[in-house]
Amino acid sequence: MTLTDRLPATPEPDTLFDAFAEWAQERGLTLYPAQQDALIEIVSGSNVILSTPTGSGKSLVATGAHFTALAQGRRSFYTAPIKALVSEKFFALIDIFGAANVGMMTGDSSVNGSAPIICCTAEILANIALRDGADADVGQVVMDEFHFYAEPDRGWAWQVPILELPGAQFVLMSATLGDVSFFEKDLTRRTGRTTAVVRSADRPVPLHYEYVTTPLHETIEELLSTNQAPVYVVHFTQASALERAQSLMSINVATRAEKDAIAELIGNFRFTAGFGKTLSRLVRHGIGVHHAGMLPKYRRLVELLAQAGLLKVICGTDTLGVGINVPIRTVLFTALSKYDGVRTRHLKAREFHQIAGRAGRAGYDTVGTVIVQAPDHDVENARALAKAGDDPKKRRKVVRKKAPEGFVSWGEPTFQRLVAAEPEPLTSSFQVSHSMLLNVINRPGDAFAGMRHLLEDNHEDRPAQRKLIRRAIAIYRGLLAAGVVERLDELDEQRRRVRVTVDLQFDFALNQPLSPFALAALDLLDRESPSYALDALSVIESTLDNPRQVLSAQQFKARGEAVNQMKADGIEYDQRLELLESVTYPKPLAELLGAAFEMYRSGHPWVADHQLEPKSVARDMYERAMTFVEYVGFYSLTRSEGLVLRYLADAYKALRQTVPDEAKTEELNDLVEWLGELVRQVDSSLVDEWEKLRNPDEDTADTAGVVDERPPAVTRNVRAFRVLVRNQLFRRVELAALRRYDELGELDAEAGWDADRWEDALEPYYDSYDSIGTGPNARGPALLLIDQQPDRWTVRQIFDDPAGDHDWGISAEVDLAASDEVGSAVVHVTEVNQLGT
Repeated sequence: MTLTDRLPATPEPDTLFDAFAEWAQERGLTLYPAQQDALIEIVSGSNVILSTPTGSGKSLVATGAHFTALAQGRRSFYTAPIKALVSEKFFALIDIFGAANVGMMTGDSSVNGSAPIICCTAEILANIALRDGADADVGQVVMDEFHFYAEPDRGWAWQVPILELPGAQFVLMSATLGDVSFFEKDLTRRTGRTTAVVRSADRPVPLHYEYVTTPLHETIEELLSTNQAPVYVVHFTQASALERAQSLMSINVATRAEKDAIAELIGNFRFTAGFGKTLSRLVRHGIGVHHAGMLPKYRRLVELLAQAGLLKVICGTDTLGVGINVPIRTVLFTALSKYDGVRTRHLKAREFHQIAGRAGRAGYDTVGTVIVQAPDHDVENARALAKAGDDPKKRRKVVRKKAPEGFVSWGEPTFQRLVAAEPEPLTSSFQVSHSMLLNVINRPGDAFAGMRHLLEDNHEDRPAQRKLIRRAIAIYRGLLAAGVVERLDELDEQRRRVRVTVDLQFDFALNQPLSPFALAALDLLDRESPSYALDALSVIESTLDNPRQVLSAQQFKARGEAVNQMKADGIEYDQRLELLESVTYPKPLAELLGAAFEMYRSGHPWVADHQLEPKSVARDMYERAMTFVEYVGFYSLTRSEGLVLRYLADAYKALRQTVPDEAKTEELNDLVEWLGELVRQVDSSLVDEWEKLRNPDEDTADTAGVVDERPPAVTRNVRAFRVLVRNQLFRRVELAALRRYDELGELDAEAGWDADRWEDALEPYYDSYDSIGTGPNARGPALLLIDQQPDRWTVRQIFDDPAGDHDWGISAEVDLAASDEVGSAVVHVTEVNQLGT
């Protein structure tokens, strides 16, 4: 029975509250006082600002709010800051209300978009509010993690619904809101509803705070020996989290029985080379690592093992504060300062409490512990003073170490201040953009009045509002000059004096804002060109967000290779430095796309809100004919492999969604299938869940379980597997063209093809020809012959020789079973020869 079956015939406040409370009780959930207070206000029609600690059941209040709106015939929206949380909530609400009553919108996907309960990102709701204004079909808004209102780049999306939806009931939730008196008055003024602030400092599991000057290893060992695990050790860089985890391997964290249980739960989970092998060793020892740079499947594995009580120590970053499902008894801060992208500073009270609030598990712990570690120099000073004992003379002789130069230190006063401090008040970060104006102009009614309301009645101070007004005027004039909007001599049928002259798709500002440009740019490409498929991929990649770490690694690698070449060419040091300034990461089609973008922007001024960023990551991997593991290793991206994979998944989704069928050639379809299968084999959840959402009726891999979520056999997708085989063979062609026999030997030594054998085999070829072609024609399907048998494939990769004889090549067998085991094409070279010899 779903909660929908409990909807009362008459949605009176008391009846609604009793029905929901009874449902919760049957599920073994007893409402806390703060939950009761919030739900009473919600069923009575009030806005609610819920500021209660982490683990105090805000999700249950949100569920009660959706139940109330559904009973009253109002459409409710749940918003969260990241797509992963939206997706998680979507599936959770389906279990509670039934699939017919819950929909989701994230920009990537829209599922059951007309449902009475919608889960979406904050930006989605903000654009709905801008597009439809007060007439939007939004009866209730539940905003989770509302402290994101203060985010400089994204805070506008949390503010716009409050400004534009006066008919909605608002439920704003966060564990770290600070003073909310402004929002209390503002919501009441705008909606005409009373606004209740429900606060509670009482946690279901109280926290104990402690500042320690023992070395970190000793602190952790003591926590383990006194049964205060699981311990989350908080670091502020991914590198330091991994280094700390590896340093703890010397501690006997888990018992033999626990290690056996870990091994059993891990089962046949596929760990890839590089970080995967490191993580495998760590978790089998009872130590976890958790940060945003990891593959999603690795984070889920760590969470699952932690939930089973099998990981005693988890080293991670401060991303723990947003929606991470890791049960923790003790949170251990290794520092109270962090680099925020601009400077190193002390933690803000909100940041400290957001992380500290993860300690203590309701239903498991009676108390949670938060420990802050003193800086290393203070730890050494404390040890020296302890060694001196109570002797004043010895204590005076102790030479106290100072903090390193530039180090932002902290001490017990910093700790006490953060513990006692309330989270800082949320500050407005409203912004004006082309898409905002277009949405307002495109809706019925007076656009000038609508924009005046947005610009003069937002939460900014008056000087900031004046700047926003000037920017809005400049944007409007640009739209008018480009003919994107036009003024009318008289009101049209929708009471508009100005209107948009172009068609705007519903999500034109949401998914990839430059997707319409990519669609137009595809028409500039020659579909008969051998490089068309890769050029189409480059168009799509130019519209994606930059994966900063990958591009930095590409530039570092390119500059290293350039320096070596310049040294070989005898170029002097000063000239080398000057020349290096122009060496960057690869940017295919940069000149063509840059010129096209300038032309496109003249007729579509709103794209000026976004940057076109030519780059090559998916294309680079394809052209280098590398597997995911090889690519990550080549650029030393082990700590950022999760970022790499998410980028590749975004590229795959954008290719699928943006490129129309009439622009897809056979080669481009092959490339799309290859990219999707590559992502799926590394972490199937990034593709299969999205595919399932786009095509609910199609049978896709079940990724519900973490440990048992092995991806489907790589050989089952024959089209993608052919590309994987082609890439493996062509990589050998490229190495042969460069005469890199050592690298060829590394690839094929197990098959008996070491460097010497490769060199001997290719010597006769180079007696006849000067080079091996590696251009688009050399990679084409005409030079790859595949004989597909049920149990094995045999292949022949033909060399593109200068004379066009095409009688030399590489013969190989493909091990299908081994390929399915590792998730990539396993190729064994059998011959490198001239046909007939």
